[in-house]
Amino acid sequence: MKNPNLLKLVALSLVLLAFGLSVIGQVDVARKTTAITYPLDETVKVQFRGTTRFPRMKGEATVKRTTRSGTRIELSVDKMPRPFELGAGYATYVVWAISPAGQADNLGEIRRSGLFFIDSKLAVTTSLQTFAIIITAEPHFMVTRPSQAIMLENLYPVAQNGQRIPTSPSISYFGNSSDFFRDPRTPEIAETDYAKTPSAILQAKQAVALARFAGAERDAATELAEAETLLQNATSAWQAGRDADTVDIAARRSIEASLRAESMAQQRKSAREKRNEQIRNDSEIRAAESKYTDAQSEIADLKQELARETRNRELAERDAMNYSSQLRELRDENGRLREELGRTKVEVETANAKLAAAVAAAENERKAVLANNDKASKEAEIRAAEPGLMNSLKAFGTVSKTDRGIVLTLPETWWTSTRSSTLINAASGKLTNLGDLLVSNPSYRITIESHTDNAGDANAIQTLTENRAYAVAEKLAAIGVQEGRIVAKGLGASLPAFPNTTAANRAKNRRVQLILSLYLP
Repeated sequence: MKNPNLLKLVALSLVLLAFGLSVIGQVDVARKTTAITYPLDETVKVQFRGTTRFPRMKGEATVKRTTRSGTRIELSVDKMPRPFELGAGYATYVVWAISPAGQADNLGEIRRSGLFFIDSKLAVTTSLQTFAIIITAEPHFMVTRPSQAIMLENLYPVAQNGQRIPTSPSISYFGNSSDFFRDPRTPEIAETDYAKTPSAILQAKQAVALARFAGAERDAATELAEAETLLQNATSAWQAGRDADTVDIAARRSIEASLRAESMAQQRKSAREKRNEQIRNDSEIRAAESKYTDAQSEIADLKQELARETRNRELAERDAMNYSSQLRELRDENGRLREELGRTKVEVETANAKLAAAVAAAENERKAVLANNDKASKEAEIRAAEPGLMNSLKAFGTVSKTDRGIVLTLPETWWTSTRSSTLINAASGKLTNLGDLLVSNPSYRITIESHTDNAGDANAIQTLTENRAYAVAEKLAAIGVQEGRIVAKGLGASLPAFPNTTAANRAKNRRVQLILSLYLP
């Protein structure tokens, strides 16, 4: 081959292409709104449109672009519902400015002013000249991306002097599409808590929950502990009757610490995923290199075989030429005899070849018949004993027969807990008896498959099922079952027997099964 590294380069290119496509498939879908270009030193009135769920919401803004302080926005809202009514995870409202480039700037929080509806005002300044204004429900006031819970967005503007205000329709921006607001672990705010608890503490609780959702318990434990401590301090200050500013400052410090924990967890999770991806890529490259090496070795073997065949052909051609020369020299002397002898030799060789072929075919057929008879006899004997084996297996769990073979489902009570791979003492004794039974039935291959429900981290679930399968396999091998007969698999929650919608179904999905399949070489 002219370029021995060609297969390596092709394999590497395919791996990188697959990685790039997976990244593209994960890009969030952009949302759209209308941006307004505010003229210099011109006061513009902007109305806001609410959602169909809360049609009573109203909003109005007075916007003026100045050379000294950028664009000033004086915003007032009316009849906005309490954030917790939108669902779990919402504790306040945030005003955003969306630039034509899709950048979302947090302009500030709309603080609550009433117990049942929020009627509030806000005055802020932004350096942008062209932007859209939206109001979203958020977990806390320091979020960096708007959620999907859009409450109000600006309509087309009206200038006081009647001139036309330019707009940029359908600008795109990326919001927060996190599953946090749909996660069952997201804390909900009760109406009594909303009425009595300071808003900053409610937001701090959501910020801590966001950090936990981002994986801070694993990847930013120190930062999460700091945020929880600060939240406890704020709660204690409020319960002790400290002034509102002290409680607010303490709660905001907890929110800042939660943001650091969330950011650190996301960074460390991203770094870990990149390392794992690199490990997978390296493994695929090594596999491609191994295939390339095997192909090169096979090519070398084929070249050697071709050289041998070419040499044999040349020798045969040379011998044929020698024989032809000898025959020509003797043709005049014994032509008739040679011709007769040649015909006789050909006939004899043909007869011998046919006889040898017939004998070989008969012998092969006899051996095949004997082998098939032996195998069929042995299989019939094993099949006849199969009901007895299944009856014996019932002492160790539930037994059934499928197209894969005999299926033995071990009791879940053999494990110390639903998330443990440690066998109880009684189960070890049961496995010893089961191993003795399997040793006495050597014609079955044993596939150990461990399953569980989908509750918890996917990696932890996978590890649990693998450890359970290996624990049973190692116990059987230690008893005397040949390791070559055993295959152990941890399948996580990938093959549920029932939907994971009820506790009973999840209990049924937690199972370890031994599949005994007949194997006669």
